[in-house]
Amino acid sequence: MGESLRVVIADDQALVRAGFRMILTADGIDVVAEAQDGAEAVEAVRRTGPDVVLLDVRMPNMDGIEAARRILDAADPPRVIMLTTFDLDNYVYAALGLGASGFLLKDVTPEYLVVAIRTVRDGEALLAPSITRRLVERFARPGTRESPLHRDLAALTPREREVLTLVAQGLSNVEIAGRLFLSEATVKTHVARILAKLGLRDRVQAVVVAYETRLITPS
Repeated sequence: MGESLRVVIADDQALVRAGFRMILTADGIDVVAEAQDGAEAVEAVRRTGPDVVLLDVRMPNMDGIEAARRILDAADPPRVIMLTTFDLDNYVYAALGLGASGFLLKDVTPEYLVVAIRTVRDGEALLAPSITRRLVERFARPGTRESPLHRDLAALTPREREVLTLVAQGLSNVEIAGRLFLSEATVKTHVARILAKLGLRDRVQAVVVAYETRLITPS
């Protein structure tokens, strides 16, 4: 099965947790803990040190947003995937701003659930361009200083701003390379420098920043 992959599942519905556990363990993924609210999720992450956390947005006692904040504020945090019933959800948008690597609808297929977890474990953002762009376009508040992701783009070179714009439009590295007549390796370097200069975790946060700084505006 390759390298071990450790997951915590946090959802207030026991049936959801059981279903996800069954799917993941059948694929060789180790579910190291379950939690029924945000506080339990935070403690489970501290106790087990997972690679990925599946975190329901709406839970009692402590919701998924506050749990995500606490989990992602820790040193060397795991990747976080938010679980939601509605793709256009302000709470999901807030979680992406905090550093969640993406989100899944609860009716996700078993195959895509497994692919998504392995994708974020490998350091990639779970970026479905059509849904993520719609989400950001609906909830981004350009120019708001209170945004947790407000960044000054002055540190970026003109080329890096150009690459960031295309990332925000949902283009892959291959597509950006074709658009700008660059090699894919060069695009990957530009993206890595953008994330480093702006202190971002992944491409999802880059999309949020691009909208909130008015680099790109809703269509």
